[in-house]
Amino acid sequence: MAKILVTGGAGFIGSHIVDRVRPGNEVHVIDDLSSGNRNNLPSDVVLHELDIRSKEAAQVVASFEPDVIVHAAAQISVRRSMDEPALDTDINITGLVNIITPLCGRAGTHVVFLASGGSCYGVQDVYPAPENHPIRPESIYGLSKWVGERFLEFWSRIWGVSYTSLRLSNVYGPRQNPHGEAGVVAIFSERLLAGKDITVNGSGEQTRDFVYVGDVADAAAKAVQGRTQGEFNISTATETTVISLATALRDQASPKAKIDFAPARPGEQLRSVIDNSLAKSTLGWTPKVGVEEGLAKTLAWYREGSR
Repeated sequence: MAKILVTGGAGFIGSHIVDRVRPGNEVHVIDDLSSGNRNNLPSDVVLHELDIRSKEAAQVVASFEPDVIVHAAAQISVRRSMDEPALDTDINITGLVNIITPLCGRAGTHVVFLASGGSCYGVQDVYPAPENHPIRPESIYGLSKWVGERFLEFWSRIWGVSYTSLRLSNVYGPRQNPHGEAGVVAIFSERLLAGKDITVNGSGEQTRDFVYVGDVADAAAKAVQGRTQGEFNISTATETTVISLATALRDQASPKAKIDFAPARPGEQLRSVIDNSLAKSTLGWTPKVGVEEGLAKTLAWYREGSR
């Protein structure tokens, strides 16, 4: 039995990871519930309702002495990172430092870090982008995630804290909060199931690499088990246009709904897709849920939640 600590474990991605790694292990969660929900967690999982930047959170790490930390807690809004760069840096960098520092000098601990793919690489030279693509983020969020990787690489060399960084593409699926800076799938799903029209920014021809949250959780579980060192893209390596995604959701959820268009958001990438071949060959991971199936699963969950 391993002792596993999941930060942000009551949130969208983190709670799915808890579901995967919980069997046969002792799992604790640190989450301030600012966006997470206690109902996302099984009753036997210990929840520490704390901010990852707090002294109390660091004390939990020190006392629990986890074999593995899955660091899923983060400020995830690209727009907010640009409006409030100090906040993004405080949560995504200072928070990581606070959680990992108690491990320094304690050999054998492994960190699984949820990083970012598309926002890390920025405007791509090649499609899909591999892990050795130039790093040139176009948001503070993407920059903070890359800086987090650099801290982990440093800790690995200096203090022997090994790590796996999972560079996620656009994650969607059940439990994603449709409010605030949420994923487009969550926003569209809630509106369509409420009988409302949806709005696509720009032409709709911009592409994203949509990966289902269950597949992301499987990748994290493999990283927990294998403790493979390095950075890995977690994606489908397939481009999906936003308009085709909107149309597919509309056809499944509310065929009479209209799809409106609004001006493109400043700085939005036209194309984003990342290569997953290294994760396949090294982690033994491959995505199993295609977009059509994933959208159906997501809509089914939102339907249940709306009752």
